[in-house]
Amino acid sequence: MSEDTQTAPEALTFADLGLSPKVLSAVTDAGYTQPTPIQAGAIPHALQGKDVLGIAQTGTGKTASFVLPMLTRLEKGRARARMPRTLILEPTRELAAQVEENFVKYGKNHRLNIALLIGGVSFDEQEKKLERGADVLIATPGRLLDHFERGKLLLSAVEILVIDEADRMLDMGFIPDIERICKLIPFTRQTLFFSATMPPEITKLTEQFLHAPVRIEVAKAATTASTVTQRLAKSGPKPWDKRETLRRLINAEGDEIKNAIIFCNRKVDVSELFRSLVKHDFDAGALHGDMDQRARMTMLSNFRDGKLRLLVASDVAARGLDIPDVSHVFNYDVPIHAEDYVHRIGRTGRAGRSGKSFTIATRSDTKYVDAIEKLIGQKIEWHDGDLSTVVASEGDDEAPRHGRSNSRRGGKEQRHGRDRDRKPREEAPAVQAAVATEAPVDNVVSDIDERRERKEAIRNGNAERKPRAEHDKQRRDDRGNRRGNREREEDDDRTVGFGDDMPAFMLIATNV
Repeated sequence: MSEDTQTAPEALTFADLGLSPKVLSAVTDAGYTQPTPIQAGAIPHALQGKDVLGIAQTGTGKTASFVLPMLTRLEKGRARARMPRTLILEPTRELAAQVEENFVKYGKNHRLNIALLIGGVSFDEQEKKLERGADVLIATPGRLLDHFERGKLLLSAVEILVIDEADRMLDMGFIPDIERICKLIPFTRQTLFFSATMPPEITKLTEQFLHAPVRIEVAKAATTASTVTQRLAKSGPKPWDKRETLRRLINAEGDEIKNAIIFCNRKVDVSELFRSLVKHDFDAGALHGDMDQRARMTMLSNFRDGKLRLLVASDVAARGLDIPDVSHVFNYDVPIHAEDYVHRIGRTGRAGRSGKSFTIATRSDTKYVDAIEKLIGQKIEWHDGDLSTVVASEGDDEAPRHGRSNSRRGGKEQRHGRDRDRKPREEAPAVQAAVATEAPVDNVVSDIDERRERKEAIRNGNAERKPRAEHDKQRRDDRGNRRGNREREEDDDRTVGFGDDMPAFMLIATNV
């Protein structure tokens, strides 16, 4: 693959990039005059129809790098039914919806049909848009292939293909779908490929589907923005330790937190942490992949509009979401994949603003922290002492209920603990029943002690254990005797048939 590496020219304006008057007017109305480095480097080559490989950290304006030149090129021609002219692939519904918003904002002087194909939305409504003809088709890979397999979509007229957040596509397992889609699109298409990092799998993909691309790299791959102050915060290993650490960090930052995103590794942790924060009177919302599309978009809208101060989220919010003024990012969990750290903290410190990130780490997170520091090429300072100074708390009001455990080993240990406590819990009701019926408690306790002594003698070989079959037969007979002779037993204090194995509860007088 032949590549030309370009550096972004300085002191350029959007008027110098070759965009059409309609696009320039919309950009000016949006309040922008000077392009970011990735925009300045990519837009001129995109306008010339060249393939572009754009590598830049998140928050650098990659979306406008392909939206603006596409709008200029789409001013000529019209789309036909079920045959889109351009295709933009995004890894998540939120990113796809955000790109649609950009086309609406910058394409207000154009009369283009835009179709959004994402999950969680009716197929029928999407098919109606495809039937009208889509100049711009924005889709997630899975829903796009669903429509194609239904025969509602043809890709033979696609002129421009955009693959956005390619490394996120890799993480989500979409690469086989991307390869399939690329083979359905004409070979003569223009391809614009954007990614924040370049792992080997992504490099292989670019070699396969890009033709003599111009490489625009405005920052070293997998670097973090210099405007973000990064800190590690120590914590004990238990969930309540981490929740307490998070609350302490939030309270310590105080009014400096305009709004913040709190990232968890698992969806279940998002829900649990959200409930915990609400319980402690924090203004918080939640966002994860299991929520329906309407709820997800409403939550994001409320966060953007300042109606929510804290947003607890999975990595669905880590890539490309344009929330321009996030003051803080908290990693409640250290990300397992080091690249995710870059994207998470990239939600703050955007467009030249300053931001802060805090990553809560336990002793078991050491290898993940080391991988992150190796990837970004720098050491992350500790906020209040490193892990050697950790003193775990014994628990708080949110400690898990007895018997629950996050690990299989812990569950076994707790089950064993219940076995050790079983005798006292069985004895207590018998004593209580004896008191309630005015039966002599001393007799009950004495019988229990006697049974204990016999069992201990059997274990030590000093007493003879009854054969199992004989013992079981005797128990069945005794149950029949109890059912058939209840009235006689009430009149006769003697209970026969159990021998030395008579249960304690049979000694208790009852009133029927």
